[in-house]
Amino acid sequence: MLKIVIAGGFGAGKTTAVGAVSEITPLSTEEYLTEASADVDSLAGIEAKETTTVAFDFGRLSLPDAPIPLELFLFGTPGQDRFVDLWYDLSRGAVGAVVLVDTRRLESSFTPVSFFEDIGLPFVVAVNQFDGAHRYHPQQVRTALELPASVPVVTCDARDTNHVAGVLLTLVDHASTNRADHTPSTTLQDA
Repeated sequence: MLKIVIAGGFGAGKTTAVGAVSEITPLSTEEYLTEASADVDSLAGIEAKETTTVAFDFGRLSLPDAPIPLELFLFGTPGQDRFVDLWYDLSRGAVGAVVLVDTRRLESSFTPVSFFEDIGLPFVVAVNQFDGAHRYHPQQVRTALELPASVPVVTCDARDTNHVAGVLLTLVDHASTNRADHTPSTTLQDA
């Protein structure tokens, strides 16, 4: 059993990704956006968004046919920076994280990338291929986010079960190869 965190900016597709692969009905804490959040939750580029995660999403994916049978517990974070304190709790005990990126709002990806770098949790970057959005090569996204070559950058469609499962397997592989070098962060342990 492995715990995985799915993070990313506001509207990057985290709830969609969890729902796309979960074999159970996902637990979702989606609430409608209100006028009260209008000053802090910019909808630029995602004007049609009506709901947002206020605590976390949870899903489960079993992979019995993987080289090593796996059961993945998926925790999707809320995307707004004001919920970063909750990310510490959601990351505790995780093997790694997926940072889901929306290239229409790339600036919202810097906080989750920095967060996982700071706590020392292995992560991969998955560029969500939104309909109508410009397609960037993964190397262009790597350069824009100033990611080291050791961090995998892949593309996906968060609505597609196979794409999301592929991203999760990329993370598991990345986290397992980096586990020997991984020194737990005291920041995460003290959170």
